[in-house]
Amino acid sequence: MISIAIANQKGGVGKTTTAINLATALAATGHRTLLIDLDPQGNASTGLGLNQRDRTRSSYDLLVAEGALEDVVTRSIVPGLDIVPATQDLSGAEIELIDLEQRTHRLAHALAAAPGHRWHVCLIDCPPSLGLLTVNAMVAVQSVLVPLQCEFFALEGLSQLLQTVERIRARFNSGLSILGVALTMYDRRNRLTDQVADDVRACLGDLVFKTVIPRNVRLSEAPSHGVPALIYDMRCAGSEAYMALARELIDRLPKQEVAA
Repeated sequence: MISIAIANQKGGVGKTTTAINLATALAATGHRTLLIDLDPQGNASTGLGLNQRDRTRSSYDLLVAEGALEDVVTRSIVPGLDIVPATQDLSGAEIELIDLEQRTHRLAHALAAAPGHRWHVCLIDCPPSLGLLTVNAMVAVQSVLVPLQCEFFALEGLSQLLQTVERIRARFNSGLSILGVALTMYDRRNRLTDQVADDVRACLGDLVFKTVIPRNVRLSEAPSHGVPALIYDMRCAGSEAYMALARELIDRLPKQEVAA
């Protein structure tokens, strides 16, 4: 199973929107997909139609209570897409993990014990911080996908995130890599947007996906209806961009593992 953390310590960059719609696009193209909601806000769970009352088990059980992955997984409204939801209990996990053994490897152990070949791809929606929850995700995965908002301050956050990835690689997960940077909230009417996009591409080159995700009202509306934008309005500019991004993502994945 290919595992990817979707991470950025800056909030409001389209991280959860990216996680939901990429997972939906992957499932729509025939890849059995698992989405783990590791954000205490639980927005990815809400965006896939899971009410709070229906979340009896969650990623908290996976990390703190050492529950088995198959016991906390539930089907989403999207065929071929399963989800490990998040609950408010997860907000206390950062503190509880401090006193637990192997606190940085709890999620890695859970994924290692997952049923073989049940899923092709696992996406992990990380919280907007670089705490123990995000560290657990980065230790557990093979690569990191970074949604980056097209604004000046986002560049400073990207530098900090890349340094964190290097530290994780050096101490815990030598195989960790940056899968790519996805430019989000792109507004062609704003010259600063173009400047930021050009600066990121000049710095990171081919690491930046060619597809950019535009600012789009339908992307913002979809979560309030409990469905991904790809279901809410598959022909809107945002949905079409996420489908294109998913195609680029698939091209970057190890082909033998995707086909397994």
